[in-house]
Amino acid sequence: MIIRPQSRAAIPRPPSARPPTAASNREAGFTGDWVVSVIEGRGVSREVGIAALDRETGNAILIQLADCQTYVKTIHHIHLHYPSVIIVPDTFNAGGGSSSSTAASSNPKKQPSLLLRCLQEEFEDDVAFETVGRKYFNDSAGMDFVTQLALNDDERAGTLLALGNKLSLGSFGHLRFHHPSSLSRYYALSAASALFKYADSRLNVVFASQSLRIRYRGVEGTMMIDTDTAVNLELVGNRLSKKSSHSLFGLLNHCFTPMAVRLLRVNILAPITVQSSIDARLDAVEGTTRFRPACERVEMGIVVHAELINTEEKYRSIKDALRTLKKIDLDKLVASLTTSEPRASTTPGAASFRVRQMLDLRSVIRSLPTIATALQGCRSQLLQVIAEMVSDERIARIDERISDTLNQDANVAKVMGTLYLGLAGLASLNSKVFAVRANYDRLLDVARETYKENVGDILDLCKSLASDHELPFTPTFVESAGGFWLTVRKDEVQGDLPRGCINVSSKGAKWKFATLELKKRNSRMKDSLDETLLMSDRIIQGLVGEIIGDIGALYKASEAIALLDMLWSFAHVSI
Repeated sequence: MIIRPQSRAAIPRPPSARPPTAASNREAGFTGDWVVSVIEGRGVSREVGIAALDRETGNAILIQLADCQTYVKTIHHIHLHYPSVIIVPDTFNAGGGSSSSTAASSNPKKQPSLLLRCLQEEFEDDVAFETVGRKYFNDSAGMDFVTQLALNDDERAGTLLALGNKLSLGSFGHLRFHHPSSLSRYYALSAASALFKYADSRLNVVFASQSLRIRYRGVEGTMMIDTDTAVNLELVGNRLSKKSSHSLFGLLNHCFTPMAVRLLRVNILAPITVQSSIDARLDAVEGTTRFRPACERVEMGIVVHAELINTEEKYRSIKDALRTLKKIDLDKLVASLTTSEPRASTTPGAASFRVRQMLDLRSVIRSLPTIATALQGCRSQLLQVIAEMVSDERIARIDERISDTLNQDANVAKVMGTLYLGLAGLASLNSKVFAVRANYDRLLDVARETYKENVGDILDLCKSLASDHELPFTPTFVESAGGFWLTVRKDEVQGDLPRGCINVSSKGAKWKFATLELKKRNSRMKDSLDETLLMSDRIIQGLVGEIIGDIGALYKASEAIALLDMLWSFAHVSI
């Protein structure tokens, strides 16, 4: 059931409530792809549980907090993960919860709960509100989801410990969670339960075991900036023009990667307040740190370490390393490989997409050593930690498994030979066709050889037509248009095109057309291409199953790249 926000006149707000400001986020371009689940306790303390899932990056955030009558904290944290859908219990819409019990008893129409009314007025028409049964907000089911889906990394135990209050070691040293009768994060886990069940049933998304980066985020350690203040100070968007970059975010945003852009926005709207974290960032950017010499017992001194700002060579080397990852979203790439639909698609288009993703992942992994090299010799502790995160031995294992399965880039061109020279439109397609190593699967080798022969037949036909008509016909490959076409410059054709030319169209100074025989050969080529991609996709899915156990290292590397990129952006602005 989708709830449409009521008109402003029909929804009374407390006198102390803030004016709505959701439009400011739309103007700033932060509509997001988060799905947020919210539940409120029935007591007088207004305990609120929030679970947010980014469908594109595989990030899940759980929050539980005690709020006030205007729900300013709840709205603030939802703004940090700007949603496309907000999920609430069906009892909210029927006046459930203590906040609306009085109104429900006095009004036979049973107004929505106060929290729902606040959210509807705050986010207006740009966010859909959906209700699910209250029974799906179940803390035990939420804990089961978290235990099953959370990454098996060094933060897993801390996340489980923060969400519950009873952990023990099971057989073989594995962590085992015992569900107590009363959980310390009851509402956060209840919201998580509804969120993941909604993702399964409504979004048709299934996550692989231990593939999500799930974190419990406390409200301590960050500053809360309400949305009115963020709008008035133009922290993330310009009030006059949504396309203008004249805001604090626009001033600081010189990031190369989308991960860093998201991190920068969150840090602007919720600045950290932990002194040690602030000092670590200042040390990395300014190159100044405090230390005690090991050989002497003296008071702490200040020494210039010459990091990002003070060393031009280090500044440029990090810039060049980050530039290789420009506009690459590692979070989305990893999440897309580890998620699937209950009924997995076996179409050639889906197979081609998955093969392309694995090739992109290999490209990113091979760029990480460049970042580690750029950070060599850094004395800032934060930069040293970043270097360690991108040099994780698990990443090397993933690279080794990928190298055992996929061709080297140089070998692809060698396999294709000179057959495809001059046909730039085929470059991307051939990289997917010949992605898997030769002799890895005999049937795949046969399918690729058939594909190669079909392409050769098409090129031979093009040469034959050009020779027969004594015209410089040029073959052009357009994957979205069905394969190969012929083109010829208009000024090189006297009169009409030869008989047999069909589907003629004008494209600038050229004629674009086909023949019946060319279409037949395109069809044969397409059949062999689809068979090749489907066979390659099965091998890629097996490869994903092998590397998924180490997928946490890629999420860690993504965090490290985002932080380094943001720090470099700070340094760039400071110079």
